[in-house]
Amino acid sequence: MSWISLRITPESNREGVIAALFESGSQGVQEDGAAVVTHFPADARIHEIRNAVMAADPRADIAIADSPDTDYSEWRASVSSHQVGGLVIAPPWLARGLDPETTVIVDPVMAFGTGEHPTTRGAMRLMQGVIRPGDVVADVGAGSAVLSIAAAKLGATRVAAIEIEHDSIGNAEENVLANSVSERVEVIEGDATTLLPLLAPVRVVIANIISSVLIAMLPMMKASLASGGQAILAGILVEERDAMVSALDAGGWAIEREDTEDVWWSVQIAPR
Repeated sequence: MSWISLRITPESNREGVIAALFESGSQGVQEDGAAVVTHFPADARIHEIRNAVMAADPRADIAIADSPDTDYSEWRASVSSHQVGGLVIAPPWLARGLDPETTVIVDPVMAFGTGEHPTTRGAMRLMQGVIRPGDVVADVGAGSAVLSIAAAKLGATRVAAIEIEHDSIGNAEENVLANSVSERVEVIEGDATTLLPLLAPVRVVIANIISSVLIAMLPMMKASLASGGQAILAGILVEERDAMVSALDAGGWAIEREDTEDVWWSVQIAPR
C-alpha cells in the first residue's frame, strides 16, 4: 500500500491538531520535536484532513509528501523490546524465550501502542504500583490493547479494552489471543463516554489519550470508580502538566505518583 506522509508543526494548538488527525482517521502520530508526523493511505482525502488541521490551528505548518513503500524486513528490524519495570513489551519475533508471565507481546501493525512510545511506558510503570490480583480494570482508548494485556499480566481478573477506532480492533484482539489472556481481557468497540458508566464500578481506569479528552472525561472516570479506586492518565505533555494539575484539583482528585519520560508526563490519581 502507498502512503502519504503529513508533517505538521503546530503554532498554538498542538492538542487540537493531534485530535483533528485522529478524528480524520490517523492510527497513530509520532512526536518529532515540535512537529507531529503521521501517515494516511494514498487514497485518503488529504484536503479534508488539511482543512481539519487548519481549523484546529490556522497557523500550523503542514508538509505533505508521498511516503515510499517501507521494506518490511528493515522496519521490523527497527522495532525493539522494552523492559518496563517488571514487564517486557516485545513484538512476536523477539518474544521467543521470554517468560510469558511477564511478557506483553504486541504485533506492531501500525507501530502504535508497541512500547516504542514514552506514554505507553509511563502508564505501564505506574500500573505496577496500582494493579492488584482480582482487580476489575477499564482501559480507555486501548489501541493495541498493550496496557489491557499488561493489567492482566499484573493480576487483574477482568479488563475491558475500550477502543472507538474500528481499525484498531482486529489488532487488539490478535494481541489478546497471542498473550493467552482472552478469558480476562475483552476488547470492546465503542465510545468510552457511553461504555465506561455501564462497566462501573471498576477499581482502576487507565487512559492514555490527549489531555483535552482526559480533562473532559475526569468526572465520568471518578463516577465509575469503585471505593478505593484509582486512575492512571497518560498522553500528557510536560508543558501541559500545570493545566492538568489544576483540572485534577478542581475535580477533587489527589495525585499519588508521577512519571516523566522525555516530554511526556503520566500520573496516578485517586478521588480525594
